[in-house]
Amino acid sequence: MLAVARRWAVAAAAALLALPTGCTGGPAGGGDGGPAAGRPPISRAVVTALPADGAQEVHSDAEVSVTVAEGRLLSVRLADDRGVAVPGRTAPDGSRWTPEEPLAPATPYTVDALAQDADGLRAAHHSAFVTAGPAHTVAALVTPEDGAVVGVGMPVSLRFTRPVADRPAAERAVEVAADPPVPLAAHWFGNRRLDVRPRSYWAPGTRVTVTLRLKDVELAPGEFGTQAKEVAFTVGRARVSTVDLASSTMTVREDGVPVRTLKITAGGPQHPTYRGVMVVSEKFEETRMNARTVGLGDEYDIKDVPHAMRLTDSGTFVHGNYWAEEEVFGAANTSHGCIGIADRQGGDADSPAGWFFEHTLVGDVLEVRGDTGAVVQPSNGLNGWNLPWTAWLQGSALGPAPR
Repeated sequence: MLAVARRWAVAAAAALLALPTGCTGGPAGGGDGGPAAGRPPISRAVVTALPADGAQEVHSDAEVSVTVAEGRLLSVRLADDRGVAVPGRTAPDGSRWTPEEPLAPATPYTVDALAQDADGLRAAHHSAFVTAGPAHTVAALVTPEDGAVVGVGMPVSLRFTRPVADRPAAERAVEVAADPPVPLAAHWFGNRRLDVRPRSYWAPGTRVTVTLRLKDVELAPGEFGTQAKEVAFTVGRARVSTVDLASSTMTVREDGVPVRTLKITAGGPQHPTYRGVMVVSEKFEETRMNARTVGLGDEYDIKDVPHAMRLTDSGTFVHGNYWAEEEVFGAANTSHGCIGIADRQGGDADSPAGWFFEHTLVGDVLEVRGDTGAVVQPSNGLNGWNLPWTAWLQGSALGPAPR
């Protein structure tokens, strides 16, 4: 067992960090969305959501809406960090969506919308925000959510809504237990994030329970925790995929046994893909990838990227790619840092990307190997596995010993 504090749903990462939705690779690279050559047709539909992506401390009287210009909304989903959707109403002309009930305080929300222009080209939108809580209180948002089934690489990750000054008190305020038991250790990334993991990937079938005892704990001068609750999740089968950048292939293994090898295209020489261990933190049937979100100006804006799975906070994804020529996959690395797998526009469940998406859990692991590109930073996504165990132990406020 381990005394630490945490509760952050996977989707809340974007809410707290305003995560970009475009791919990034190593230091030479910026974004992705596609290879440098070949631009897919772009939908004219422009989706706007309020509050803005990454907004925090959103007050109860703030406008909450989704609108579209030069198109009509096909679907809108506003959900809290437990995955509970907020009911809403779409205008008869499909131009605007609004919620039909008030939002809860101190809660992360995500918005996922899909629109279509007059030519049938679709535009996806994803954003997130956090509503304001009572004054002088601190909430802790944990990933994964209660009841989740996750991959073997999923850490317990806690993001606090305000900076934590008394880190030992925060660590002591929560108990984390694994069944079957395994030593666990906590590591702080700054003063608002605390992750917990075992030395090696979880064993399949492990049941993890997180007991929050943060209520009335003073985490900073005059700032008190609010939560007394329990979160539990289960580790599913062991699926670890190995990405070989030299051969542009990804071998998917379950319990160490290869089940399929997929042809990919990864980051090109100017935008190398990160190397190291990366954990899937979010999944989107369809999303938008815009070069502006990762500092690449107007290089690309693909509004309907299918089968997208986030690997880093900075915008690295493994995703379906329908715009590259078939011969690129398995032969050349041409992206801006993402790992692309062959797909069709609109997403095809029978495509290689569709198969990988359907067989991937949040928390599954990609081990990226190659001779070029930087190793991903442990704090960039749920990627603390890139810290050696001895270094991980040094990140606890209660001393370098597993508990």
